[in-house]
Amino acid sequence: NMQHSSSSSSMTAEEATRGVAVEKYEAVKKWGLNTYKCTKQMISERFGRGSRTVDLELEAQIEVLRDTKRKYVNVLRLAKALTNHFYNMVQTQHALGDTFADLSQKSPELRDEFGYNAETQKLLCKNGETLLGAINFFVSSINTLVNKTMEDTLWTIRMYENARLEFDAYRSDLEELSLGPRDAVTMARIEAAQEQYQVHKEKYERLRSDVIIKLKFLEENKVKVMHKQLLLFHNAISAYFAGNQQQLEETLKQFNIKLRPPGADKPSWLEEQ
Repeated sequence: NMQHSSSSSSMTAEEATRGVAVEKYEAVKKWGLNTYKCTKQMISERFGRGSRTVDLELEAQIEVLRDTKRKYVNVLRLAKALTNHFYNMVQTQHALGDTFADLSQKSPELRDEFGYNAETQKLLCKNGETLLGAINFFVSSINTLVNKTMEDTLWTIRMYENARLEFDAYRSDLEELSLGPRDAVTMARIEAAQEQYQVHKEKYERLRSDVIIKLKFLEENKVKVMHKQLLLFHNAISAYFAGNQQQLEETLKQFNIKLRPPGADKPSWLEEQ
């Protein structure tokens, strides 16, 4: 009985292993066939021999999004450059203020002159740090919009474009088979091709619908985010260069931006970039 049980267990394990191998083989075979059909369709389209499904309105919206992302990436690059340059200026003002303060103590004949220059630099430094907090918030929000929100929609678009290629590949395959002879073997192949065509058509239409919805919500979100961020950027920059410290601080309160307290152990926002 023990020998019989051991033999049965070995056969069961062997069958399971064989089943997994067959399943993997079928998956690879299906992937290879799908890749072949899509490659054939892509080459056919590229050389103008094959037809492709075109949604002119949707493709125009997709191109607008890609162009918008390129422009926003440039805004993000320039805003980061501004942040770095301005950070260096604030650090220089801080060092200059300390130097003026030290010279005020050591130069009795110029104590007042060095003193009020030290105070001016310290005030500029404080306002500069406040402005940096506003610009950093602007950069962070644009970065999220570009590299997360827009990229998520573009990922769905890439899935949709792949589904479109697959759909056209199986559509072309079905059309070619339909033009051939109508014997039993061909009819079976046509039936199988019809099933695959329907599967890929449903996938294409589902992803097309997803893209339309995501483009709509992305546009609404983009307008909402940019309205807030451009207002913040304008108010903060205007208040700083007008020397209006109160308005600058009010701008940060309006947008719920909190600065890192002096001497905190947490790394500065610039070090976190």
